[in-house]
Amino acid sequence: MSSIGIIANPASGKDIRRLVSYATVIDNNEKVNIVKRIILAAQAFGVEKAYFMPDTFCIGYTVQEDLSREGVLTAGIEVLDMQLSASAADSTAATVMMESLGAGCILALGGDGTNRAVAAGIKKTPLIAVSTGTNNVYPAMLEGTVAGMAAAAVAGMEDPYAPCIHDKRIELAINGKDTDSALIDAALTEDLYAGTKAVWDISRIRCLVVSRCHPASIGFSAIAGCIDIVRDTDDWGLCLNFPEGESLPAGGKKILAPVAAGILTELTVSDCRRLNLEEEFVIKAGKPGMIALDGEREVQVREGDTLSFRLRRSGPWRVDVRKALEMAQKNGMYNR
Repeated sequence: MSSIGIIANPASGKDIRRLVSYATVIDNNEKVNIVKRIILAAQAFGVEKAYFMPDTFCIGYTVQEDLSREGVLTAGIEVLDMQLSASAADSTAATVMMESLGAGCILALGGDGTNRAVAAGIKKTPLIAVSTGTNNVYPAMLEGTVAGMAAAAVAGMEDPYAPCIHDKRIELAINGKDTDSALIDAALTEDLYAGTKAVWDISRIRCLVVSRCHPASIGFSAIAGCIDIVRDTDDWGLCLNFPEGESLPAGGKKILAPVAAGILTELTVSDCRRLNLEEEFVIKAGKPGMIALDGEREVQVREGDTLSFRLRRSGPWRVDVRKALEMAQKNGMYNR
């Protein structure tokens, strides 16, 4: 039986950056509409079952009820029986359950933070990341119909990894102990509390590690992208340090970067260097702070802690949607 998993985060795209920038809002009703299109496209190409993460907005149940009432639902829909915490842990737990149930492809609707939570639970299932968040470097803006067709194609492939990229991940260790990870960027900030989690005061960042970057992105990785370009297929990332104060150190540079939607900020970068796969970037925390992972403050740091950032290809197998659909076309998926 061909099946897919859908993780639609009702909290994505609703953080403090909506108040301090000009970011687009994708409300939960639109997420329901996107998921409907995913289901309709996936079932048209052979998907027989869709597993949903339960959530506080009841996205899975709403999709099932609406499509059933309209008489267009042919695939089975199952909302997972799991305890809700209304936190990122739900996405991780749902991912683990979907893999154990044999889902052929998992679709995550959210931003970088949502996909980071999914990546914490995913082992081998191909992932399609659909952007409905704030700073969306990892997920792509995809029409739901296209995402559903790609999910069906991958779930039915003999080699589902053929159209995938095995993504990089930044693995964090503190005082030699593995602690957490990020898909796109990890930043040491002078913030003392997680608070709203999302970092919006860029002046408090002291160092930044990115797995990929481009000036066409928005957020922390765009800072690095204004200096150099690192693609998802490149076997390296970048490390940046930022001075305290406005003075320009020897070898440093000033840049203007799109750190949030509609917000371009001038920053001073002390230095920028390449970080190769399996290489460590080690620093000692000179004062207490927080480490932000994919834009959200997650890990508290004490003065004197030794922080290690290592870049590895240990992330999800992310589907290149265009490649998947090109392969499906060549394999006759659209023939009737």
